[in-house]
Amino acid sequence: MKITALFTCLFVFGTFIVSAQDISDHTVGLRLGDSDGFGAEISYQKSIGRYNRAEFNLGWRDSRRFDAFKLSGTYQWVHQIEGNFNWYYGFGGGLGSVEFEPEPDGEDNDGLFVFAAGVLGVEYDFDIPLLLSLDFRPEIGILGYDGFNDNFDFDIALGIRYQF
Repeated sequence: MKITALFTCLFVFGTFIVSAQDISDHTVGLRLGDSDGFGAEISYQKSIGRYNRAEFNLGWRDSRRFDAFKLSGTYQWVHQIEGNFNWYYGFGGGLGSVEFEPEPDGEDNDGLFVFAAGVLGVEYDFDIPLLLSLDFRPEIGILGYDGFNDNFDFDIALGIRYQF
């Protein structure tokens, strides 16, 4: 009985590995969205292995209270759901510059910040070199301006990328 269970597990695991889809060597595109206002990022992904990649984003955020430029990077693990659908997760961080709306007392609230981030998303890999994704990247400020360093942000975005 144990041998049958072992062979069954090996067969299922082997089938999963054989049916796994390789990820693109490079992608470049846009990541659009934010949790509070609008944000746009130029996005680049580089495969590191068969199921891993690094993603780098340079972006701008416009919200009701502030404007910011951000540079972020995440390390991601990619898994196939079915067909051309994948899901991915990872972690990373970044840094940026923020400019708050002027306060009545005239206090300058601008400054630099550093944040830690995670990522969880789904993507569809078209038969043409196009990749669409929807992801959730929670961010928490760890260093920077007092009103921004302990801020928690739910960054939700739609990505459209060209694969090469």
